[in-house]
Amino acid sequence: MKFSLLSGPFISLTLLGINTAVLAQYSPKKPYKGNVGPTLSQSIVTPVTFNPVAPAGAPNIVYIMLDDVGWGASSAFGGLVETPVFDSLANNGLRYTNFHTTAICSPTRASLLTGRNHHSVNVPTVIDAAVNLPGHNGYMPFEKGTIAEILREDGYNTYAVGKWHVTPSPDLTQAGPFNRWPTGRGFDAFFGFMAGETDQYTPALWENTIKVEPDLQGKHLTTVLVDKAISYIAGQHSAAPDKPFFLYFTPGATHGPHQVDRSWVDKYKGKFDAGWDAYREQVLARQKKLGLVPANATLPPRNPGVKAWESLSPTEKKVFARFFEVYAGFLSHTDYEVGRLINYLRDTKQLDNTLVVLIIGDNGASKEGGLSGHVHGINEYIDGSLFSENYEQRIKDIDSLYDRIGSAASGPNYPVGWAQAANTPFRYLKQDANSEGGTRNPLIIFYPKLIRKGGIRTQYSHVNSVTPTVLEIAGLSIPKVINGYPQDTLEGISLAYTLNNAAAAGRHHIQYYEIAGGRSVYKDGWKAAVSHQRGTPFSADKWELYHLDEDFNEQHDLAAGNPAKLKELQALFDREAKKYNVYPLLGDTTRLTPAILTRGPLDSRSSAILYPGLTQVPTRSAPFLSEQSFIVKADVELSSVSNEGVLLSVGGRFSGFTFFVQQGKLKAVHNNNGKLTDLTSGKTVPVGKAILRYELKYTRAAKLTDPAGTEALYINDEKVAERAITKADATISPYDEGLDVGRDQGSAVSPLYTSPYNFTGKLHHIEIIHP
Repeated sequence: MKFSLLSGPFISLTLLGINTAVLAQYSPKKPYKGNVGPTLSQSIVTPVTFNPVAPAGAPNIVYIMLDDVGWGASSAFGGLVETPVFDSLANNGLRYTNFHTTAICSPTRASLLTGRNHHSVNVPTVIDAAVNLPGHNGYMPFEKGTIAEILREDGYNTYAVGKWHVTPSPDLTQAGPFNRWPTGRGFDAFFGFMAGETDQYTPALWENTIKVEPDLQGKHLTTVLVDKAISYIAGQHSAAPDKPFFLYFTPGATHGPHQVDRSWVDKYKGKFDAGWDAYREQVLARQKKLGLVPANATLPPRNPGVKAWESLSPTEKKVFARFFEVYAGFLSHTDYEVGRLINYLRDTKQLDNTLVVLIIGDNGASKEGGLSGHVHGINEYIDGSLFSENYEQRIKDIDSLYDRIGSAASGPNYPVGWAQAANTPFRYLKQDANSEGGTRNPLIIFYPKLIRKGGIRTQYSHVNSVTPTVLEIAGLSIPKVINGYPQDTLEGISLAYTLNNAAAAGRHHIQYYEIAGGRSVYKDGWKAAVSHQRGTPFSADKWELYHLDEDFNEQHDLAAGNPAKLKELQALFDREAKKYNVYPLLGDTTRLTPAILTRGPLDSRSSAILYPGLTQVPTRSAPFLSEQSFIVKADVELSSVSNEGVLLSVGGRFSGFTFFVQQGKLKAVHNNNGKLTDLTSGKTVPVGKAILRYELKYTRAAKLTDPAGTEALYINDEKVAERAITKADATISPYDEGLDVGRDQGSAVSPLYTSPYNFTGKLHHIEIIHP
């Protein structure tokens, strides 16, 4: 069957979409067409439709987006990691080889959900780093509705399962407001995590707006997420089999931590011993065979700092190969779990009328493992220890933990040599908005009702194109008003014109990119780009120029030979930046201090009183403790000398701080990426009422190992312990797990106790003071 937007069924669907949208949004009291008599027997009962009804035959819509995968990882795009489910979707759908994301997660998700550019919806970078400026504050405007808000008005049920990461940090407390949580942006139900990553075995999960602490019973998080997605669909399909659904499925895979059951890792044992250089060569050959890249394509040089595999020591080769075995197992496991979802739709006879959009990665492969990789979680990247610690010693430490890599006892990410390999055939990585390696990702569109056989599409496109594409294919439209907010137009360019015409001329002519000062602009096959080193002035940036139509993986900088074209594109970037609120550029010599970030009710006060029951408040939403002086006061009452437990904890087994009572003594422990330091009172905590105090006095320091002040413990104003600290001790900003009062939920910061280690005395409240 030929696909045409002018065919009769699509005209009628579009008209129905417009009508139902208007009725759904503007729904005055409807006249009753029956007859109301003085008694029921004298009345004529006529049903009234109060809720929006989807157009007849409207498809189910499924967005599946993975995290940090890279263009050349999955076998669907020539990679050496086996992804048979993705392969099947691609072989029976369309592969888009010129599709782009924004180079980092939150902006890509905001753009996907809204069909707009990421600065247009105030998400310039990861939501945790939003700044109080137009275009940058993290608050997606309600005038720019999400796909879920649109589809719900068109009679769909809407479900979000997995990673969210576009709710502003100040709103991520139990006080809300919840209007920018998933259920506030059009989703009937949400189950997943709110941050950029979470542990795959002890995740920080929410259901709708309620924090939950589920026992996964040893299951992997991706398995649990698929179970939840299937349960939502099963419930709806049982109650209303003719009603379509929209599923936004975004697992944490394959963002760090790379964790998966050992059986998936063992599947790849020894398969990457030849290293990342051989991997790139093999994958490029496979990509040519699949017709995904030009036949004359060559590999770009290694990224800066990446060594030739053959130059590595035996220990480096051993641990680096292990990192990628774990990663490959993680990706294959994800493919298997997505297959369970697809098979469920097939078994319930829903797949033929389901439009599946599979985006294999929300940006390029991750650079967050540095040159060595890491095993103790993302805080090794955030606090800079990944770059400041002795490289040889890091390799020895990783080797000592070899058997743990990939298990729940580790928080790994591979080294950047493997990240570039996973990005084959491109150069550079996630966060690099100037590069195809940072912004080009595989896109697969699968829709049996319209796409009868597989194919490849090469038209230029962007993540903001997905929602316009889906709405056009489904014959739906955007209500003029959603929830009382007049709607702005979409900014993405629909790809529906490519479904039945591989040779159709591209329609997406211009696209800007910008993350933390790195930036580029595309126009009709040409691209001007500039990398930016954070903390340096923009005047030092050097622009490059590429003709992508002839040099798709950016190996030949034409800036010197074609200054006129470069100047034209620089002026175009300036116009686009002004149009979409890109300015001011972030990432120069101005530090992103807490004072200029968006701040919430807990981190904007000099004193905050917290009560037991408060759990897993994200670090950026909680009182800010990192690299500054603060005091913790616990108002307690002990009924016996055996009372013990956590008073306040922040973080988990890979990074954090905990303040607790144990065996009669007051204790504080810092977990600096698995390295533990502790302070214990010299006196016993008395039975009865007491004020237990922890005090950190911070002195600004440059290096993590530099002296940075002192910390002390007090019982009823009597100092009972004190020691000097380093900057590492004062860097209290764990990412995966949040702040708890009266317990340590999730994983334990300290191995001295087992979570949740609830305080067994009476804890009236905790007060955190910034003096």
